[in-house]
Amino acid sequence: MMLVAKRLVAALAACFVASSSGVAAMLPASEAMPEATQAKFDPVLRETYVASRVTPNLCFSLALPREWRVAVDDLKTSLNAVFSTAELDMNLRSARDLQSLPQSDLARRDAALLQRDYEGIFGRPAQSVSLASPAPGVVRWSATWIDANLPGTSHAMTIEIVLVPLSRDWMLEFSLNNVETREAYDALVRQVLSGLRVQGGAEC
Repeated sequence: MMLVAKRLVAALAACFVASSSGVAAMLPASEAMPEATQAKFDPVLRETYVASRVTPNLCFSLALPREWRVAVDDLKTSLNAVFSTAELDMNLRSARDLQSLPQSDLARRDAALLQRDYEGIFGRPAQSVSLASPAPGVVRWSATWIDANLPGTSHAMTIEIVLVPLSRDWMLEFSLNNVETREAYDALVRQVLSGLRVQGGAEC
């Protein structure tokens, strides 16, 4: 079972973590949401063009297949597919959060911080952890917890987040929920990464 929505993770963590104090670590105070995210559907190309601002001098864009719409709440910025229940969640993390970590690059430092935060939430180490590099400089972090109190026959929860350096100062963290198959999931990740464009200065 792949679950990455933060509210759902917090609710399930409460089922088997002895102390709930770690849940506050889910969203570090310095984690930010992309500002002014806009999505425009092109009915000819059958793609949704997404643009988002990080700072006045840093922004990024990407393309998604078919039609998606922006949804913003107090925890995240999401893009919801019109044609299915699929959801793309986006968060930003400042490189300042990662300065004390020993890993060699920003993406792996971000993965280490996520690992620490989620293990704090669940009160135990993950049973398995995976780091992959689907594109140069990008890290796909995933971790699995198994507990008898988790729903489903496997009693397992896997959290997977793709970590993309936007600049030396900012990381983009994105995750996908409710994608029907692993093949469709991997295809969406590839499309997001291949279409991601970072602009600076006057281009924003």
